[in-house]
Amino acid sequence: MYKPLVAVVGRPNVGKSTLFNAIVKKRISIVEDIPGVTRDRIYFDAEWLGQEFTMIDTGGIEFVDSENNFFTSMRYQAELAIREADVILYVVDGKTGIQPQDEEIAHILRSSGKPVILVVNKIDSVEQEMNIYEFYSLGLGDPIGVSAVNLMNLGDLLDEVLKYIKKVPQEEDSEDIIHIALVGRPNVGKSSLTNSLLGQDRVIVSNIPGTTRDSIDTHWEYEGSKFVLIDTAGMRRKSKIDIPVERYSVVRALRAVDRSDVAVLVIDAVDGVTEQDKKIAGYVHEAGKGCIIVVNKWDLIDKDSKTSQKFEEDIRRELAFLQYAPILFASALTKQRINRLADMVKSVSEQQHMRISTSVLNELISDAQLTNPPPAKCGKLLKIYYMTQASVKPPTFILFVNEPQAMHFSYLRFLENRLRETFGFEGTPIRLVLRGKKEDDDR
Repeated sequence: MYKPLVAVVGRPNVGKSTLFNAIVKKRISIVEDIPGVTRDRIYFDAEWLGQEFTMIDTGGIEFVDSENNFFTSMRYQAELAIREADVILYVVDGKTGIQPQDEEIAHILRSSGKPVILVVNKIDSVEQEMNIYEFYSLGLGDPIGVSAVNLMNLGDLLDEVLKYIKKVPQEEDSEDIIHIALVGRPNVGKSSLTNSLLGQDRVIVSNIPGTTRDSIDTHWEYEGSKFVLIDTAGMRRKSKIDIPVERYSVVRALRAVDRSDVAVLVIDAVDGVTEQDKKIAGYVHEAGKGCIIVVNKWDLIDKDSKTSQKFEEDIRRELAFLQYAPILFASALTKQRINRLADMVKSVSEQQHMRISTSVLNELISDAQLTNPPPAKCGKLLKIYYMTQASVKPPTFILFVNEPQAMHFSYLRFLENRLRETFGFEGTPIRLVLRGKKEDDDR
């Protein structure tokens, strides 16, 4: 599901990171009274009155004529965030008043055409509220005075944010169309894979890592089924991201995963599973998306009768939490086995939407407890009363028990394995939620 993006911008040391932390309710951004502390854009999900959105903290925008690449990079990143944002929080300092840089930034924001909320920070008392009025001269509408440090007036600010967020067009969620995000490290062949699937050069292909900067949506129809392919920029390890626009593309890739139904994790057959592959796979798993692992460039591997088996064993060992994900050994260049991917995606989508009746689930639970009784934990004996399915995408099941604390993680894994052995659920994570008897009685 698409989440609106709210960017926090302004010159250095006006309290952007403090405001960001206050809104996301976590200490994510580093807060220091030193200009330039926030070098990279920092992203985190937030929620207000049931509405979810993604906050982005940016480095301060500097306009000094300098050869300092550090501050030039920060300014460029902030401008990229402005371009991507649905709503912009422009933060100024209520104690120092309007500075020349404030006026220059205001000019950029007026030209952006994006909704801008002018936030006058550091209004820590009623007496200081008079400081707000001079900021009307920036021509950005009514300023809102807040104190990010003392959490003052943040509710009014977020109410204003919601007014704009509700106007953001939402993508239509059609069950007939499956959204596929192609994700992976740079230069593993995601764009080539897209072109092979489409049978045309819809996406620029290059062997220079980082060619695909933004996520590109392409509608695709195959044997009567409709798909949307989201080709994404490769995700590099943070220490390897040197170009500001590449930092920007990582977020676009993560957001593509959020928008997808099924994520296709592309791995380079020559390199095998890397640490970055594990991180990308972890994000897909935690997001609850369907997953297929494509081992690309399989044509470059010297093979014998056991090569694919050994490679699959390595993947299962390195990506232990993705045991449920099917694996396809393919080559985007030669189109080897590429035609199988559409059917695999359709199958995973069906598994994501599978519903099991409560009566059938309870038969499975009874049989599982007879075969392998729940172990005692901390002197408490676990009793499972019944199980019911709460939702799909991913399939989520609620277990009603006497003491949730008595459930050992190994027994939860045993129950998940029984569900998969009985019903399949190939390619999709499963969520098991515990609910105590007292919680049930209170409802």
